[in-house]
Amino acid sequence: MKKEIIFTHAQVVTPDEVFRGAVRVTDGKIHTIDRGRSKQSAYIDLEGDFLLPGLIELHTDNLEKHFSPRPGVRWPSMAAILSHDASVVAAGITTVLDALAVGDTLEDSARLRDLREMADAVKSAQKYGFLRAEHLLHMRCEIGYPQVLEMFDFFLHDPDVKLVSLMDHTPGQRQFTKVEKLFQYYQGRYGLTVGQMERLIHNRQKNQKTYASKHRTALVEMCRKRGIPLASHDDTTLDHVMESASEGIVICEFPTTVEAAEAARNHGLSILMGCPNLVLGGSHSGNVSALELARRGLLDILSSDYVPASLIHGAFLLHQELGISLPDAFATVTVNPARIAKLDDRGSIQSGKRADLIQVRMDHTLPVVRKVWRCGERVF
Repeated sequence: MKKEIIFTHAQVVTPDEVFRGAVRVTDGKIHTIDRGRSKQSAYIDLEGDFLLPGLIELHTDNLEKHFSPRPGVRWPSMAAILSHDASVVAAGITTVLDALAVGDTLEDSARLRDLREMADAVKSAQKYGFLRAEHLLHMRCEIGYPQVLEMFDFFLHDPDVKLVSLMDHTPGQRQFTKVEKLFQYYQGRYGLTVGQMERLIHNRQKNQKTYASKHRTALVEMCRKRGIPLASHDDTTLDHVMESASEGIVICEFPTTVEAAEAARNHGLSILMGCPNLVLGGSHSGNVSALELARRGLLDILSSDYVPASLIHGAFLLHQELGISLPDAFATVTVNPARIAKLDDRGSIQSGKRADLIQVRMDHTLPVVRKVWRCGERVF
């Protein structure tokens, strides 16, 4: 027997428009979309709330935060993934690419120790049906890290890997062009002394000269053979973007300047920015504002980065602050990330798509996620 759900009295947000209507779901997929109220006797009344596609997150460090909630603290792995999953679903995210660091800027960091265990915890929890969102993997490869190729090779043929980003957090360029911002970030987060910071900067700059170029070339080739989409992280200059474009990279992730974002647009790269930057009105590193790029039409995809609830907040801000239509604003967190990650079965309210749906009510200007469904099953 077919399982059917009818949502009615909703403000339905499709890829093209917003209208009062009803959506019929059959066996976990969207079947029909109609204007006006449903005339069926059995239905779910959304009371005039928005009915939106489930959000798709391409880059979040939230899982790491649950594994290591404080420096030196290591949380049990299954408890960490369950807590992380609960936070992303409550934010309306039904598909999440958990970003895992392959290599790091600190020696013997929790990221290095926990990499495989974090990936295994995601897979185990998903296998046993414990997770409410669908969890996939985004591998963040630090190209100046000496063992990055060996570490990434372990994941190369994993079908859950849907995105790889090329990272270079060397002091004095990209995200940390201003070295004082690097001091502020690492001393605040890890409590490093001035001497420790100076050694860290020296070692990272040395490793970049030794490894970064050859590692980048090797990673691009590995991903090209597997057909894994690639992102370049923190592009700052025209040369950075031209290098990315020549390598077939498809996402310019967190560009730090208007120049880099404009070059990305001109070379056909999708531009991804963080919602905390958008919600707070600027970058904590002193780089370009996401709102400024959106004003210039230089924003394609939003990421919650380190605050899951910021994803839906950021999409509504594009509509409220800049007058971008709701369908176009929500394309940044649904249609566009689905296309880049090759997840063609979801990301929009259209017949035949997966019934990943969220009910959202506005509390003045703040969106509140009330209910979430994945494949037609209520998960929040």
